[in-house]
Amino acid sequence: MKIKKNDQVVVLAGADKGKTGKVLQIYPKTQRVLVEGINFIKKHQRQTSQNAPSGIIEKEAAINASNVALLQDGKPVKVGYKFLDDGRKVRFLKTSGEIIDR
Repeated sequence: MKIKKNDQVVVLAGADKGKTGKVLQIYPKTQRVLVEGINFIKKHQRQTSQNAPSGIIEKEAAINASNVALLQDGKPVKVGYKFLDDGRKVRFLKTSGEIIDR
């Protein structure tokens, strides 16, 4: 996946189109990402312990990785992979060729 944890992304499709947020978690097997403040769902939760919340709670749900794009300088950008001379595989911006991994 070309999106990684802690990346700043923008939603390209769906009810939250245009919103931005930080990636909290990625699920590579299902090609989904969990973005902070995006795609809230209501979940009915039973109280499991004394201090756990119960009732109807709102939480973020994962969205498809194809519906988000990396945000660079306030614009969505395409990301690619390339290998450096020392053998490392890094992500780069397809428009400028700038390497975004450390």
